[in-house]
Amino acid sequence: MRPGPLSPDQLATYSRDGFVLVPSMFDQEEAGLLVRSAREDRALDQHSFGRADGEGGEVRLSLWNHPGDGIYGMFARCRRVVDASEQILDDEVYHYHSKMIMKDALVGGAWAWHQDYGYWYQNGVLWPDLVSVFIAADPCTIENGCLQVIPGSHKLGRIDHTTTGDQAGADLARVNHILTRLPLVHVEMNPGDTLFFHPNLLHRSDRNTSPNPRWSLICCYNARKNDPYKESHHPRYTPLTKVDDAMIRTVGVKRFADDPSDVAWLDPVEDQSSRGLAREWSD
Repeated sequence: MRPGPLSPDQLATYSRDGFVLVPSMFDQEEAGLLVRSAREDRALDQHSFGRADGEGGEVRLSLWNHPGDGIYGMFARCRRVVDASEQILDDEVYHYHSKMIMKDALVGGAWAWHQDYGYWYQNGVLWPDLVSVFIAADPCTIENGCLQVIPGSHKLGRIDHTTTGDQAGADLARVNHILTRLPLVHVEMNPGDTLFFHPNLLHRSDRNTSPNPRWSLICCYNARKNDPYKESHHPRYTPLTKVDDAMIRTVGVKRFADDPSDVAWLDPVEDQSSRGLAREWSD
């Protein structure tokens, strides 16, 4: 087993359920730097775009490929996250992409049931040897539309997806049958809690009808051995330079003085390379 922050029991939970929740992986100060950076980041706001849920709601998100040297990059490149991802995938990993999900108070829309690999399959990724890392910036509660998952559903393989509104969701008739055999779990989280989940795990979220926002940073990693066979809007294998965990504080404090977000945003309106993103949204 590769060295890293996850215990054998946590790795066993991930293998069995398709996800593992690590409480307080980031402390209050680190989580505070993340949410403050995101709230005050004009570039993040300017490069955000919405996706309708087909039910009258909309979720905003910003998306980028390479992590950079800013505060978001420090979270995506820090050893505790990257080493844990390498434990899960038992391989060197590279940064596939990151996104900030901005489910705003009262108006944040729902996400349909889906699997991330249902999208990434189209990008030339041969195996579902990827992992998503969901870092809570705000409290995630049932009231503000926390993530919902179906434990064990990652073992069902890739399920066909169809389009609803601006989103692509898993075949709902099949999902409804799955829910008669597997449980549904609401993943409530505090700021700094971190959820690692499998690309074939079925997950969704409800609309945010509460007065509280639910923002989260999601960093996605691919195994080096799973390098896609073709070019797409997300990168092929690109070596990832890890940073010490302390860099989150160092760069986070500097961020408010003179440091920009330092990422190359993907915009489906302006960036022709991101046309393939039309159906790729999550959480």
